[in-house]
Amino acid sequence: MPGKKPLLHRFHAWRYKHISKTTFVYFLSVITGLLAGLGAVLIKNITHIIQNLLEGKLVENYRYGFYFLFPIVGLALTVLIVKFIIRNPLSHGVPMTLRAIAKRKGILRNYQVYASLITAPLTVGFGGSVGLESPTVVTGAGISSYLSRIFHMDQAHRTLLLGCAAAGAMSCIFKAPIAAIIFAVEVFSLDLTLLSLMPLLLASLSAILTSYFFFGSDTILPFVLKDAFTIADFPYYMILGLVAGFTSVYFSKAYFATQKIYTRWDSVTIRLLVAGASLGLLLFLIPPLYGEGFDTINKLLDGQAVNALGATFFSEYLDNIWVVIALLAGLVLFKVIASAITFAGGGIGGIFAPVLFMGSVMGNCIAKIINNLGISGVHISESNFTLVGMTGLLAGVLHAPLTAIFLIAEITGGYGLFIPLMITAAIAYGINKYFLPHSVYGMELAVKGELITHDKDQAVLTLLNVNHIIESNFIRVRPDMTLGEMVQKAVAKSTRNLFPVVNEEDELVGVITLDDIREIMFDSSLYETTKVRSLMHAAPEYIYLESDPAKVVMRKFQESGAWNLPVIKDGKYHGFISKSKLLTAYRRMLVSFSRK
Repeated sequence: MPGKKPLLHRFHAWRYKHISKTTFVYFLSVITGLLAGLGAVLIKNITHIIQNLLEGKLVENYRYGFYFLFPIVGLALTVLIVKFIIRNPLSHGVPMTLRAIAKRKGILRNYQVYASLITAPLTVGFGGSVGLESPTVVTGAGISSYLSRIFHMDQAHRTLLLGCAAAGAMSCIFKAPIAAIIFAVEVFSLDLTLLSLMPLLLASLSAILTSYFFFGSDTILPFVLKDAFTIADFPYYMILGLVAGFTSVYFSKAYFATQKIYTRWDSVTIRLLVAGASLGLLLFLIPPLYGEGFDTINKLLDGQAVNALGATFFSEYLDNIWVVIALLAGLVLFKVIASAITFAGGGIGGIFAPVLFMGSVMGNCIAKIINNLGISGVHISESNFTLVGMTGLLAGVLHAPLTAIFLIAEITGGYGLFIPLMITAAIAYGINKYFLPHSVYGMELAVKGELITHDKDQAVLTLLNVNHIIESNFIRVRPDMTLGEMVQKAVAKSTRNLFPVVNEEDELVGVITLDDIREIMFDSSLYETTKVRSLMHAAPEYIYLESDPAKVVMRKFQESGAWNLPVIKDGKYHGFISKSKLLTAYRRMLVSFSRK
């Protein structure tokens, strides 16, 4: 009918009249969890289809040669799809989502809905040494961002729905609904209030029901507790926590150092070839590094350490337990390097699975060392240490001890190990936090001042966009202008008491205030003899738009005592920021941030 309003517009009108905002957020959280769960199902199934296709007779007969070839093919296909189909750069899932919260008001671009669905299965399915968790999170986050926009959610609720997407993705993948909620709170720095808890709970619930519908009762890490915790084991779990803490520090440092080595090449092609060849060689020499590594974890939990190592150049020496221990230690050292190379070569994935892999191998290795040192009467459970080791490394690397504790407890049913899980997670987290102030997810963002934390003041400053408070209605003057020209062309026409002095290249060379010329402004005898350059002075501080986030801007105002500071962009004068406008914007952001 002519003039009939669009369906979505009519729905909004009906919703505003009949459904409260809180109720509608609950509804969207259920939809977000369901769709994030479906995204997880798609990514997992596509990956498994690719892996099954690659495990035919040809691969069976020439298995180790393909350990070298497949990762290169997977990286090449991923890079080509990103360049020619997606046509937008892809970054790692969780850090990208955190940046969207900090700098894009919780808005992700539409291609994020499907980009990881295509690229992550190719990377992991062809043997890339990364996981599928972060791509699943970013797929859910892309969906929630799209829903938030079409249903006109404000920034606070967009952020909450991003947390719901993360909770839904993790709940579906691991069948760990409580850990998924805690993950959203710890990693995304959400405020856990009654109003935010219910949407997270609903999203996690709808996602795990989706997981049961498609995957049944199967779990990634089936585990049966055989050896109960005793107080005599306490010191050994403390040792495990210490080792996990320092291993987590190694993970973070090795991860960034390896990526830095390979990103020296600006050419995507050269970087792909070098990283692909390096990864292929590494996987050829150490086959257990191939793919996510959950098969290796399950073999270790089942006490099959030799089978977990597979066929290696040292296979004939595996009857010596210390050779087995050395090879397990090698897996811990090289898994993070293989993961970093995968990312450097253009692969798309996450670090969650590599952290679990390293943690399990580390725990198993420590247990074997203790059991074979010949200490009289000491025998600890290798399967328990394998399990708890994952918690320790996860707590340290992600700075998420509660997520680590509940995740491992839920996905394995190992609730009888809560005390060891808590001991190891607390020690590992404390050590990593001492050496590294931020998690792997937050390291790059923290350097740029773009990391949201649970410190509300810092979070608000991170969210605040200084571009929105720059004022440009200041009349510019030249350093070679006379006092008379300045009075006639600037002072008489301006509503401001501050004048930027710029040269012909628009570079700021000084500032003049009305107070600077008040005593001589009406002395006409000085109009022709006094130049602006003799009256101007340097600003008390300068704001550099490219490098100064709101936190730095606020500090510069506090330290300088100024009420207005000039803004420099690309070396040119760009305007001024006033303290009053900055504080007003801060207050508004604080109110918006606190309202859920």
